[in-house]
Amino acid sequence: MSEERAIRVMVVDDHPMWRDAVARDLAAAGYDIVATAGDGPGAVRRAKAADPEVLVLDLNLPGMPGVQVCKELVGANPALRVLVLSASGEHADVLEAVKSGATGYLLKSAGADELIDAVRRTAVGDPVFTPGLAGLVLGEYRRLASDPAPAAPDLPKAPQLTERETEVLRLVAKGLSYKQIAERLVISHRTVQNHVQNTLGKLQLHNRVELVRYAIERGLDDE
Repeated sequence: MSEERAIRVMVVDDHPMWRDAVARDLAAAGYDIVATAGDGPGAVRRAKAADPEVLVLDLNLPGMPGVQVCKELVGANPALRVLVLSASGEHADVLEAVKSGATGYLLKSAGADELIDAVRRTAVGDPVFTPGLAGLVLGEYRRLASDPAPAAPDLPKAPQLTERETEVLRLVAKGLSYKQIAERLVISHRTVQNHVQNTLGKLQLHNRVELVRYAIERGLDDE
């Protein structure tokens, strides 16, 4: 890995051999494995102590489901990136994971190189999905956005975004990665990240998933 500082990663899976293999592959690739856990409550406890940047998380955990682990940890630390690594490709599981705050979703059938790259991309905030699942997630948010919204007469006026922030938001809603957005707008990857973080702060949203939902609800993905 070319990063000057190793990305801090925690691996959560209830199968010791699988958990150790994933941790070993990531460590060999240069990641800093700060903790591992084999159950839900232990994952929450250790993650709060170890403070990983990326959580590689299985959904089927004893003691507490993976989606609940994700919801609690991302709720406590919105900067945490969660990559779900699951044997299940069921649409309901994928959508539930994303709605709980996961940045990406990879099936366990993925190869080691694919996992290593997925963790790298997750760390910078790119949504990473096993092929076919990204379209499912965007499609679901479009469906939700098209449903009639409940009456909210006291809804505060949307904060004012700059022209560039709106431009970045539109491309995020179209499913482009930060790298693709940077190339499209001829700006640096870091500048794209800064625009996204500023927009999240202005809109009081917690992650890129919520940002996509916000943009789709306002039709920015169709422009």
